[in-house]
Amino acid sequence: MPGPALVERFRRDLEAITGTPPTSEARLGLAVSGGGDSLALLLLAATAYPGAVCAATVDHGLRPDAAREATQVHHLCADMGIEHAILGMPPRYSFAGNIQDRARVARYAALELWAGSPRRAAPGLRHADWVAVAHQRDDVAEALLMRARRGAGVGGLAEMVRQRPFGQGGEWPVLIRPLLGWSRSELAAIVAAAGIGHAEDPSNSHPRFDRSRMRAILAVTPELPASRLALAARNLRHAEDAIEWMVRRELKTRVAEDENGGLWLDARELPYELRRRFVRRAIEGIRQENGMFEVWSATGLDRLVAALDSGKGGTLADVQARILPRGWHFRLAPPRR
Repeated sequence: MPGPALVERFRRDLEAITGTPPTSEARLGLAVSGGGDSLALLLLAATAYPGAVCAATVDHGLRPDAAREATQVHHLCADMGIEHAILGMPPRYSFAGNIQDRARVARYAALELWAGSPRRAAPGLRHADWVAVAHQRDDVAEALLMRARRGAGVGGLAEMVRQRPFGQGGEWPVLIRPLLGWSRSELAAIVAAAGIGHAEDPSNSHPRFDRSRMRAILAVTPELPASRLALAARNLRHAEDAIEWMVRRELKTRVAEDENGGLWLDARELPYELRRRFVRRAIEGIRQENGMFEVWSATGLDRLVAALDSGKGGTLADVQARILPRGWHFRLAPPRR
């Protein structure tokens, strides 16, 4: 098991997020794939919080070895006295499109249900108050390069959030990332010291995937140390949080609903980034109000903001934006004739 210094470091990192230690009544759930990072998470958490940890492995059904790896994690958890569940995919779930993105969405949905989603779980059923995933510092660096290559803005380049509820309201379990300050090599050393074998997902090194290509670039480019890239992403996270704070403050006075389910936006004197974010929120608000919860592409968002800035309007994701004397107005787009 990890030594006292490592365990204490993990406790500090985790409780800086949760604000309180997990207990047998408020348990820490762990997403354990069987890879090195998640096994290190399992070892650290089990040592730091005995009796307060449970774990789950998601089998996406995408690889022949996935079921065997999930079973190995199950046996390891049994040996450690930790409750463990193997989670599958919903019937007829489609991985069409970006397979890694679709797998991530499905994985989080399965973990949400397992932890105790108030939307779908039986009343009073709660496996875990928190679900920890094993994203670490090298993941942050790789994500920064991936998104920079795509021309992402501040929010896309920022370090992934350390905590977020699976839904809105205090009754939802919270997804947390306590290992963002740990390197992949540190976590690998913990697993090696325990004498535990770990699984290797072939997609982690397959050039088909963006993340694999970024990982290969970092491995041969000492001028781009993962630690410094991760620090840049952390600084961008602080900037992103500051921008979102401004958005929430301005939201109170600049956005108003109308009697027909539309939204008014007073965009005067707002910097471009805030105009862009308000337009995006307006589109999301109109869509949700009309029961449209599907993911929509924000590819045309900059074009729409530019059109509004020039005194024109436009339609994006079935939401119409118009320039009226009172300000920018958003409503569900009329049906096409």
